[in-house]
Amino acid sequence: MFSQDESRFGLLTIRRRRLTARGVQPVGPVQHIFEAFYVYGAVAPTTGERFFLELPYLNADTFQLFVDAFAQAFPDSLNILLLDNSGAHTAQRIRWPVHVRYVWLPPYCPELNPIERLWRDLKDDLAWQQFPDLAAQQAYVGDLLQAYDAPTLRSLTGYAYLVEAIHALVS
Repeated sequence: MFSQDESRFGLLTIRRRRLTARGVQPVGPVQHIFEAFYVYGAVAPTTGERFFLELPYLNADTFQLFVDAFAQAFPDSLNILLLDNSGAHTAQRIRWPVHVRYVWLPPYCPELNPIERLWRDLKDDLAWQQFPDLAAQQAYVGDLLQAYDAPTLRSLTGYAYLVEAIHALVS
């Protein structure tokens, strides 16, 4: 079973908390450029296997590209994707490969989707950074994603309720 979601990355500076005096807003360099790309990802919470694909948009057509690429990456097993109720995911025109199934999370519950913790961790690394252009940020995000190893991904996405449910299904 894989936890799947997308996250937008762009040149608009990601702000995070900083240690400051009480009542003082954190100060840092900010870039106001509204160019972005999306990283589609799927992570297996029990094994740390992962699949990432960078695409320019979030819509049903690009989600279909992700599903097809995911199916090609894992052709020899039945793969279950844990999905939120995004319009891109629920579009009637999505064609599901025979060895890819889906399970819906309740609507408006991102805290139940384990991959959200990966996006948070990744964006913490990007906080307060500025990039000269989108290509530089894409390369940096790609390097960060490559640096995650299976144990780290398992620790980020291994929600106890989900891991127990997966083990119960397997046994």
